[in-house]
Amino acid sequence: MTDQAPYRVVVTVGTDHHPFDRLIGWVDAWAAHHPDVQVLVQRGESAVPIHVQSVEMIGYDDLVAAMARADAVVAQGGPGGIMDARSVGHRPIVVPRQGSLGEHVDDHQVAFTRWMAQRELVWLVASASELTELLDRAMADPQALRIPPHGGVLEATITAFRAVVDPLLAQRHR
Repeated sequence: MTDQAPYRVVVTVGTDHHPFDRLIGWVDAWAAHHPDVQVLVQRGESAVPIHVQSVEMIGYDDLVAAMARADAVVAQGGPGGIMDARSVGHRPIVVPRQGSLGEHVDDHQVAFTRWMAQRELVWLVASASELTELLDRAMADPQALRIPPHGGVLEATITAFRAVVDPLLAQRHR
């Protein structure tokens, strides 16, 4: 699916079972005014948008490949999508799910994304107008929201994890 068109905007709501209609509506409204822009929305259990192509779920490799080719990535406030976008060179536009709106069980994404934004790791938006401003900026200057790809510290993390867990497992087996 992602090989069919060069999506300029990729949107992901992640894999949570709660609908995220607020984000989908904001993106759909923006896309209605930008019919020439190819947008891919991974919508999960959210409402089907009218003005953009959407899929309920997309394979991980296809999603990350689409993110890598896009000019802008919009993600819900979970760490997985944020780090995937950063790994392929995007400072993602992030909209946290809110528990009070039935978008998640609580507001942990609000606190997490605020922390990330304070460190300039994401573009945190709280309104449709803020999303519009950042998407318009990315369409005018495709490099505006790009960062050097961040592959993370996977090997160092695995080594540190093993240093803690392996002795515990050895004790358990004795």
